[in-house]
Amino acid sequence: MALPSTYADRNCSLARALEIVGERWTLLIVRDAFYGVRRFGDFATQLGIPRAVLTNRLKLLVREDVLTRDDDGEYRLTDKGIELWPIIRSMMAWGDAFYSPAGVKRALRHDDDGGLLDHEGRCETCHQVVAVPDTRIEPGPGYVPTDGLDPISQVFSTPRRLLDPVR
Repeated sequence: MALPSTYADRNCSLARALEIVGERWTLLIVRDAFYGVRRFGDFATQLGIPRAVLTNRLKLLVREDVLTRDDDGEYRLTDKGIELWPIIRSMMAWGDAFYSPAGVKRALRHDDDGGLLDHEGRCETCHQVVAVPDTRIEPGPGYVPTDGLDPISQVFSTPRRLLDPVR
């Protein structure tokens, strides 16, 4: 028996959330939006996602007010989308803990004082929970650079603040 493709009839908030962000590629699109990707072609290049799939996922994220698309065709996270950061951060930490024996692939720091952020986004130096725009992401000890990086990957391999646009 095939699994249902939607959870619309379920009385469960997790099921409803999965309707929006649970399909393959969707959380990676959201992650890259946090990293500053804003243009369709940059999402396609960075993720290697089929263009038709990317189009569908972006349309869904805009329709659900996770992303907005401006007149220049650039995508930005909405306030609703930014609320997904703790989920993205937690999933990155989980992946690092279980699948990155050399350490975190991307370290998160408080941009103001350079303190590392814990799994809850709290700065080890000032002990504040750091807002998304004040979070710096940089290659960690588990990061493995690859030869022939595309321009987006080159930007991602240097320290930068979340949400700063990739140009």
